[in-house]
Amino acid sequence: MSTAKQLAGLLLLSTALTFPTTAIAQSTGVETPPSTEDDLQDEQIAGGDGDTEMVDEQAQPDISVPGGAIIVTGRRQRDVTRSSSQVITVLDTESIARTGEGDIAGALGRVTGLSTQGNGLVYVRGLGDRYSLALLNGLPLPSPQPLSRVVPLDIFPTSVIASSLVQKTYSANFPGEFGGGVINLTTRAIPTESFLTVSGSISGDSETTFGNGYSYYGGAYDWTGFDNGRRDVSNYAALQGFFDSGSRIGDDEVDLQGILGDLNDPNLILIQKIGDLPANFSGSITAGTAVDVFSDGQFGVIATASLSNKWRNRFITRQTAVNEALELDTDFDQFVTDNRMLVNGLLGFGLEVGQHKFRFTNLFIHDTLKRASLARGIDFQDDDEELIQNTSWFERQLFNTQGVAELEFGDLSIDLRGGYAQTKRDAPFEYEFTYVRTNNENDPFGDLFLNTLDPQRGGAIVAFSNLTEDLYYGGADVSYIFTDWLSATVGYAYTDTSRFSTRREFDIRASSGYPEGFGAFRPDNLLGDALIAFGFDRDAQTAAGVGPFEYNIFETTQTDPAFGAALEIHAGYAKVTITPFDVVSLDIGVRYEDAKQSVQAVEVFSEPLGSTSGTSLANDYWLPGGTLTWEISDDLQFRASASKTIARPQFRELIFQTYFDPETNRQFNGNPRLVDSELVNAEARLEYYFDAGSRVSVAGFYKDIENPIEIFTSFSDNDIISGFANAPKAQLYGGEVEAQWNYDLYDFGEWFDSKRLVVIANYTYTQSEIKVGADDIASVFPFADQPATNFFDDGVPLTGQSDHIVNLQLGFEDTERLSQFTILAKYASERVSSRGAGPLPDIVEKPGLELDFVARQGFDVLGKELELKFEARNLTGTDHQEFQSNGTTRIDVNSYDVGRSFSLGASLTF
Repeated sequence: MSTAKQLAGLLLLSTALTFPTTAIAQSTGVETPPSTEDDLQDEQIAGGDGDTEMVDEQAQPDISVPGGAIIVTGRRQRDVTRSSSQVITVLDTESIARTGEGDIAGALGRVTGLSTQGNGLVYVRGLGDRYSLALLNGLPLPSPQPLSRVVPLDIFPTSVIASSLVQKTYSANFPGEFGGGVINLTTRAIPTESFLTVSGSISGDSETTFGNGYSYYGGAYDWTGFDNGRRDVSNYAALQGFFDSGSRIGDDEVDLQGILGDLNDPNLILIQKIGDLPANFSGSITAGTAVDVFSDGQFGVIATASLSNKWRNRFITRQTAVNEALELDTDFDQFVTDNRMLVNGLLGFGLEVGQHKFRFTNLFIHDTLKRASLARGIDFQDDDEELIQNTSWFERQLFNTQGVAELEFGDLSIDLRGGYAQTKRDAPFEYEFTYVRTNNENDPFGDLFLNTLDPQRGGAIVAFSNLTEDLYYGGADVSYIFTDWLSATVGYAYTDTSRFSTRREFDIRASSGYPEGFGAFRPDNLLGDALIAFGFDRDAQTAAGVGPFEYNIFETTQTDPAFGAALEIHAGYAKVTITPFDVVSLDIGVRYEDAKQSVQAVEVFSEPLGSTSGTSLANDYWLPGGTLTWEISDDLQFRASASKTIARPQFRELIFQTYFDPETNRQFNGNPRLVDSELVNAEARLEYYFDAGSRVSVAGFYKDIENPIEIFTSFSDNDIISGFANAPKAQLYGGEVEAQWNYDLYDFGEWFDSKRLVVIANYTYTQSEIKVGADDIASVFPFADQPATNFFDDGVPLTGQSDHIVNLQLGFEDTERLSQFTILAKYASERVSSRGAGPLPDIVEKPGLELDFVARQGFDVLGKELELKFEARNLTGTDHQEFQSNGTTRIDVNSYDVGRSFSLGASLTF
C-alpha cells in the first residue's frame, strides 16, 4: 500500500471513530472468547490495493473532535495515544469502568497530571480550572456554575460518556483558551445492535448514612431536584410586583408588609433534625437500536436517563484571623447537610452512509443542591457567641443540542459542527438567620440566643440569585491530502455567548423599639404573619405597651443587582502535517482569534444609579503551535512541542457582584479590571511501547504565563471573602512519568489462562512561582491601583498547584468474561487554594492520600448480562483540610471529616 493511501486511511479512521464498530470489551459470557495475544499480533486488515497492514490490539474508542484530526501520522499503529500527532490520554469505556467512578470528573482524576476539586473542577498539571477547556463532541459548553468557566464535570455521569480525551499539547484546531489542556467528552455512539440496560445502586458514607442530619421541608417533589412551585417568585404577588416595578425597596409605594409576608414561608425556613439519614440511591436506563438504510447506510438511536439522590454531612471548622500572627478573630463549628439530586437524559441520532457520518446529540442535565446548616461560634471582637442558620436551594440545569457532519470525498474531508446550549442556575430564598448570646451579666437576656433583627444582635438576610447563559456555536473544517507526505486542514469557528445574572439580597431589620423578647422566637415565627402584622399596627403596639417599632428592609445589592455579559469569538486556523520521512512527522499550525468580551451592569430600577463596574475587552491573537514526532524505533518515539495560548477572565470574575459558593463555604466578588493571560508552552516527551497495551513515558514541560489570574482572600467579621487579581507573571515547570503494564498469567496454570494483572501508574512533579517586582501594579475594583506586593509575594506557587500528584491502579481481571478487581490510590500534595490578603499567609488545601477498591463481576442470567459492582472509597479516611499556617500557628478555614464510603450496584443488559 502506498504511503498516501496509508495516510488517507488513517485520516478517515480519525472521523470513523465517531461510529465505531463493536469494540473489544469484556463480556459476561464465554460463548465467543477473544483471540489470543499472538493471534491479535498476527491479524491483518486488507488495504485498498490488496496489501495488508499490521494493526495494534487496542480497540478504538469513540472520539469526536474539531476537524476529526486525531490520527494524522503515517505510522501503522492504531493505538490512538501512540499514533496521535499530539500528547493525548484517552479514557475509553473500559478504562472509565475500571475506575468505578460514577461521574466523569472522578474518572479523569486518575489521568496523569490531572487532579480534581470537590466541586467537580479538573486541574491539569496543577493549573486551576481556568486553564482547562471542556468540550462535548468537540463543541464548547457553557457552565451552570457562576464561578467556573468550564462545566463542573461531576454533573456528567459516566453512563452518557463513551470516551474522554485529554490533550496536553496545543493544536490549532482547538480553541485558544488552552492553558493546561483540553478535555473533550464524546457521548455514546450509535450501537451496532439493539440493547437495553437497566442499572441501580445504593451507597453511603460513615459521616452521613443512618446518622443525624439537618434539612427543611421545602416541597413535596424536592427529592427529585425539581421545585413544586413553592420557590417560584412569580407565585408571590407582592414580591414579584416589587421586582417588576423598578422601585427601590425604600420607596414609599413599596408594599413592605406584603413583601415580608411573602418572604416568610416556614417550609423554606424551619430547619428540622433528621434522625436517620437515608442511604444514597441512583438508577438509570439506557437503550439503543440501529437499522440499515439506503444501500450502504445505517441509522441508529441511543437514549439514556438517570436519577440519583445523595446525602452528605460536613462538620466544618471555620476560623478567621485578625493578624499575621493568626490570632483568632472568629472560631465557628458548622454542621452542614447537603442533599444533591441529579437528573440527566441523552437522546442521540446517528446516520452513516458510505464514508459520510452524521451525529445529532441532545443532552439534558438537572443538578440540584438542597442545603441546611447550623453554625455556632465566638466572635472574639466582642466575645459574643453566635448561632447562624442557613437554608438554600441551588438548582443548575444544562441543555445542549448539537449536530456534527463528517463527510469524506476521497482525499477531501469536510467537517461541519454547530449547535446551541443553555445553562441556568437558580438560587431563590437563600436565608441566613443570626442569633447572638452576649454572656453579659448585666444583660437580662445575656444567657439566651436572641435575634433582635439588629446588626448588633442578630439579623435576617434573604437573597435571590438567577443566571442564564446562552451559547451558539458553529464551525467548519476542510482537510485535504496533497501528497504522500503533506496534508493540510483549514477551519473556522464561531462562538457567541451571552449571560444574564442577577442577585438581590435583602437585610430585614427592626427599629430600636423592637422588644428583645421577640428575639427568642425561632426563625419561622420571627417573621411570622402575626408578628409582621403587629409591627405595622401602631395602635396594637400601644395597647400592648411595647414599641413603638417598625420593620425595614435594606437591599444590600442595590448598587449592582444585575449584569449582562457577552463573549463573541471569530476564529480561523490552518495546520499542516508534514511527513518528510516514514519515522518523522511535524504537525504545525496557527490560529487567529478575534474576541470581544464585555460585562456591564444592567439597570433594574426606574432611576438609574450609573454603575461604573462594567468592563470591555477587545483582543485578537495569533496562536501558533507545533509538535514534532520522531519514531526512533518500532517501540520508542520522541515528541517535542511548543505553542502560545491564552486564558480569558471568566464572566464571574469580571462581575462585581457577591456570590456564595456552597462547596468552598465562602463568598466571592469579581474584579472588572482583570485582563487576559497569555501563555508560552513547551514540552518534550519520550514514549516506550512494549508488549500489547503496555507503555512507559517520561516528559518535561514548561509554561511562562503573563498576567495570571489568582484568587486572594480576606476576612470581614464572620465572612470569608475572596476576590481576583492579575499577578504580573508566573512560571511553571515539571515532569511526568506514566506506565501501564498488562501481564498475562496463563503460565500459572489452567485457571489463570484468561487472567491478567494490570498496573497503571503515573506521577507528576510540578513547580511554579509568581514573579512580582517592587514596581508592579495590581488593579482591583473598586480600589485605586496599588503595588502588586499587597496581594502577591514573589516566588510563591500558583493557586491550585500541587508539587506532587500520584495515581496508581492495581488490577486483577479476566480477559474472557467480566471479572475485575482494582485497587486505586491517588495522592496530591498541599496546594494553595487562595492567596492570603495583606500580611496573612496563603490558604492551603491538603488533599492527601486516598485509597479505593472497586470490584466488578459479570454473570450470565438466562442469557442476559448481569453486572454487580462494589466500591469502597477513601479507605484511608483522608479528611478535607483547608487552613492557614505561619509555621507556628495554624487556623482551619474550611476543614471537615470526609469519612469512608461504600456502594453496591447492579446492571442488567437485555
